[in-house]
Amino acid sequence: MSEKSIGYELVAEHPWEMRDDFLDLNPAGRTPVLANTERKLVLKDSRAICEYLEETEDRNPLLGGTATYRAEIRRLVALFEEHFYGDVVAPLLHERMKKRLVTRESPNASILREAMRRANTHLDYLDYLVDSRSWLAGSTLSMADLAAAAQISVADYLGGIDWAGHSQAHTWYSVLKSRPSFRPLLADRMGGINPPKHYPDVDF
Repeated sequence: MSEKSIGYELVAEHPWEMRDDFLDLNPAGRTPVLANTERKLVLKDSRAICEYLEETEDRNPLLGGTATYRAEIRRLVALFEEHFYGDVVAPLLHERMKKRLVTRESPNASILREAMRRANTHLDYLDYLVDSRSWLAGSTLSMADLAAAAQISVADYLGGIDWAGHSQAHTWYSVLKSRPSFRPLLADRMGGINPPKHYPDVDF
């Protein structure tokens, strides 16, 4: 939304709390949800929200180009929102956040190591993409870059990313972190959990 200069207000939600008011917005109990009370509009799912904004806001298209190019953007969005999330972000969130804040358990070190190993494999592929393209999907910034950066940001916050040996991915992510739309997010903090020292730095 910031890339398209659309004003918004972020509201923190812990999906595991299963609040009735939130379930009224999204019975699936998942974030994100976009609610516009003036238009009586409630949208669920990040991809549905992003594509709605693409279709209703002309500024700064993030899903443009040929049909082939749009298909590649959608492929990469799915790769990071499904596979990277499942391989890396979900186990990190469970072990380092949910266990600490909800179940009061210690994290499982073997699960954390496996998540970091899988993150390294994903970064290898990201290195390949950046080495052969200006942006992840091709010549322009797209939803693919924002989806990837969002997932990587959470993993990096939770200490699940080892940037050693990934100079291409590191440079690409530094550029994303420096964008006006992304930089404010670096100041956000998860309750009771501090990120690594390098996390908020654009030139890390």
